[in-house]
Amino acid sequence: MRSCARDPAPALEATGVSLIYGSGPTAVHAVNQVDLAVHPGEMLALMGPSGSGKTTLLLVLGCLLQASAGRVRVEGREIAPLPPAALSHLRLTRMGFIFQSYNLFPALTALENVQLALELKGYDLQEGRDLLHRVGLGERLGNYPRQLSGGEKQRVAIARALAGDPAILLADEPTAALDSANGRAVVRLLAELVHDQGRAAIIVTHDPRIGDLSDRVVHMEDGRILP
Repeated sequence: MRSCARDPAPALEATGVSLIYGSGPTAVHAVNQVDLAVHPGEMLALMGPSGSGKTTLLLVLGCLLQASAGRVRVEGREIAPLPPAALSHLRLTRMGFIFQSYNLFPALTALENVQLALELKGYDLQEGRDLLHRVGLGERLGNYPRQLSGGEKQRVAIARALAGDPAILLADEPTAALDSANGRAVVRLLAELVHDQGRAAIIVTHDPRIGDLSDRVVHMEDGRILP
């Protein structure tokens, strides 16, 4: 792990956050009283066994699931009072999401996949070329997902997540579908994007390579953060 100089104000913060499915004796605490903060310029790896609550916590922090209890703040702003439209705008403008399955549109080229995100955010479509060059795909702008390797598809997904220059990156197992060489390349790229550009990132992963390049590793089990 590496160390970083942290901004005193967290980019993303959870205080006493729980998410409970059901009620009474059959209630399931998918996330249980979690306190967590990530700062600008910090890459945090969230690790733990399958079913430990990592992805559920990521979705709560990404304003995609509503917590049953506790507080989530994005850049100091508490999200609980915000209506759905405001939460959608917050996700669109301040967060970038990266998933294991890439979630690319198969009928769009690499460039068009990124430009679609830029269009939704009201940014110049020309920035799509710049983003793909930044992730090393300047020669693959016109290729469709079926013409790209797994590592290249994940790089397109990362470029799309960077559309609109979000302050926070949230990634769910971004290297799980990749071979070792592509996995290492994606890990290095994510670290560069966080540390060189002052973003905050939470990466759910089983990949020790991400832990090695992260500023902090947090372990979860049974919905709780381990001490």
